[in-house]
Amino acid sequence: MTRDTNYLSRLMRISWDIQRQKRNTRSKALTQAWAIFSNEDIIVFYLTKKLNHHKPVPQKVMGQFALFG
Repeated sequence: MTRDTNYLSRLMRISWDIQRQKRNTRSKALTQAWAIFSNEDIIVFYLTKKLNHHKPVPQKVMGQFALFG
């Protein structure tokens, strides 16, 4: 039960941020937040790649992605 509550609170927190920053409706912000959380392993990979300016990411860093999951 606690894990579900933590997941939902994280989902709500990010959806509020999306709603406030992008001035979206509540349902659109929740949809975007749900997409982020359901694909978070893929998103972390692409954000790391983008923030690293498309340079190769060391294998050590790739192994640390599990910390975010």
